Amino acid sequence: MISRIIFFAFILISLASCAGNQKTDTSTEATELSGMINIDGSSTVYPITEAVAEEFRSVQPKIKVSVALSGTGGGFKKFGRGEIDINDASRPIKSSEDSLAKSNNVSYVELIIAYDGMAIVVNPQNTWANDMTVAELKTLWAPEAQGKILKWSQVRSGWPDEEIHLFGAGVESGTYDYFTEVIVGKSHSSRGDFTASEDDNVLVQGIASDKNALGFFGLSYYEENKDKLKLISIDDSNDANGAGPILPTVETVKNKTYAPLGRPLFIYINSTAGKRKEVQEFVNFYLANANTLAEEVGFIPLSVEETAATKAKWDQFLGTLTPSN
Repeated sequence: MISRIIFFAFILISLASCAGNQKTDTSTEATELSGMINIDGSSTVYPITEAVAEEFRSVQPKIKVSVALSGTGGGFKKFGRGEIDINDASRPIKSSEDSLAKSNNVSYVELIIAYDGMAIVVNPQNTWANDMTVAELKTLWAPEAQGKILKWSQVRSGWPDEEIHLFGAGVESGTYDYFTEVIVGKSHSSRGDFTASEDDNVLVQGIASDKNALGFFGLSYYEENKDKLKLISIDDSNDANGAGPILPTVETVKNKTYAPLGRPLFIYINSTAGKRKEVQEFVNFYLANANTLAEEVGFIPLSVEETAATKAKWDQFLGTLTPSN
């Protein structure tokens, strides 16, 4: 009798164990993958991608995701040579970068993953500049301003006759390209006598320690350092976008009244990399979690319709690929 009880107890324990294993099999651990994914590019997009990668590691610990930040332009150079799997970008790919990719037989898909507002900031001790027009920003940043527009009083009458010290994104960054395109009127064209850095934290520190400083970078970096900086509202002189100076916020970037400094953010996926199961799993995870994680790190999530369109574009792209062995 005792032996029969022991036997049935053993059977019950075995069944319970099987049931537990079946539950595990329905989780991501049932399809645990391995491999390496190399990502580079925009310092603006970096916080989103790094947040996604961090969460992804908890569900796919054997897939190593490396996220670097050499700037959008620097990333596209590596991407076009086939050296990385995914490029983070704060602007669309340029024709010259597309040509580089084609010359190396690199094809890709572009996916919008969030929106960002570009912040124009000054030091908190600056009591005179609360807003600026796009025309004033152009006067200050145009190539011909170098060596000539050196004081605040030259930008707007009534502002102090003191030197202005400029800080901005590095020239290899998508932030710099976008800023110069919408403010100066030509991408990659500006005065050169400013402190430039791919590291937005360097810009924050420089502006926070200089009363006469002015600079630009992604809104998320302002949000992280708002106690050290003062945000400037921008007037594009187009009432159709909203009358008067407008501050960048989630709402004004979303409804496009913060013009012209609101912008989409992207990831670009190499087609060859996209054939690999671990890359597919990562991008699927990225798209499923981008809205939540983007908002957590200070960016503006896509709408429901935009999220669906991005996912459909990715699924359609996958349908064109021959699975990797």
